[in-house]
Amino acid sequence: MPDSAGPRLLYIEDEPLILELGMTALEEAGFTVSALPNGAEAVAALDEPACEFRALITDIDLGGKIDGWAVARHARERFAEMPIVYVSGGSSNDWASLGVPGSVMLVKPYASAQLVVAVSSVMQRPET
Repeated sequence: MPDSAGPRLLYIEDEPLILELGMTALEEAGFTVSALPNGAEAVAALDEPACEFRALITDIDLGGKIDGWAVARHARERFAEMPIVYVSGGSSNDWASLGVPGSVMLVKPYASAQLVVAVSSVMQRPET
């Protein structure tokens, strides 16, 4: 990876078209994106000893046993200050009770620019 690469993001989305559009927007904004289609693979990536993700973007309803809520909780257990952006069409109402503190919810459908702004804003928050 070249030195000029932007911050590495972990992006979990099970809908291929949404994933592709989001990745394109984030990469054009200067981020380096690692994309995965499900929660189990995301948890495994977060557990890698050389994990260098600076933020997590996760859909909520991923299918399988591990949803986006669980991925985000796992990320925060490993990296207490990791910025989290949730995206969902149907589960956004549960964000207040199930989302991790300091996270952001982006409701589908959204414009690609909104995803970039959400990620950029959570990454610029001062650590507490």
